[in-house]
Amino acid sequence: MQAIKIRIETESDGPHDDPGLTGLTELVERIGADGDRFLVVTGIPEDPGVFVQVWHEAGGDYQLEHRAGAPDRHFRTFVATAAEVVAVMARWVRQEADWDLGPVWKRLEFPVEEVPPLDPAIEEQLTGIVRNWLRAGYHGLATLVEEAEDNLVADGVRPVSRAQAELLVNRLWRERVAEQSGWSGETDPERLGRAFAALEAAGITARENFACCRGCGLAEIRGDGLPDARGFVFFHSQCTEGAADGGDLYLLYGGFATSDGAADDAADDAADEARTAAVGREVTAALDAVGLTWAWDGSAHDAIRVTGLDWRKRLTG
Repeated sequence: MQAIKIRIETESDGPHDDPGLTGLTELVERIGADGDRFLVVTGIPEDPGVFVQVWHEAGGDYQLEHRAGAPDRHFRTFVATAAEVVAVMARWVRQEADWDLGPVWKRLEFPVEEVPPLDPAIEEQLTGIVRNWLRAGYHGLATLVEEAEDNLVADGVRPVSRAQAELLVNRLWRERVAEQSGWSGETDPERLGRAFAALEAAGITARENFACCRGCGLAEIRGDGLPDARGFVFFHSQCTEGAADGGDLYLLYGGFATSDGAADDAADDAADEARTAAVGREVTAALDAVGLTWAWDGSAHDAIRVTGLDWRKRLTG
């Protein structure tokens, strides 16, 4: 089978997305010092409960573990060298049929929690909410579980437990991953990501799904980029939801003043508008470069709308 894309998280840093065998080897060989004793490898997109991981302290063996979905499919072995760890993990990444042959694995015993079913009305409501989040595509598994647990809390009453949220999210996540496995080629959100990366490289702070609303985004965007950024462009989570529902994607943009002084006369206002309009032209040029269509009247007072989107945002986990 074809090798999967992987993400590596270590105790001290990460994520390291798709680092290749060289990157995997370097990270495994590095661990062992205090504060940097383990790493976890998952697929991209993540398959809930499927991973391989290793723990190592200087001078000791490597404790290697893998889980194949459920707690009763969690196994551990010990090997002496980093090279052995890398060999096993590389076979796991390549999805070789007998990847786990060689070391002697022992199944670990974990308590299995019996999870009561959700109230049908609660389950139906939460299923729709989680599917909307999945369609938007920016939340990872852990965030989705946390949000699903907390979303319907009212007056201190929690109708959904963490375990119930996890079961529901994992089921719907796998459903969405199966759906996206049939997508081919570059999607519109990926084109948008390329446009934003180009703007970032050109000195424009560009953020996707940034903040919860326009006001919060405008208040936070200056501090989220490089100090010498010339301007910004972002869309907030409500904009994302609109695009995922089939509408246009609204982009907010602007130029950063070159001094800390507040605009207090017509000349300063005109300069601000000129900077903002100039950033708008850079944004639309970046959209053109990746083949996305847009609507904008060219003025500093009009939002840029990315039009005709087929919003298929791939999950990564």
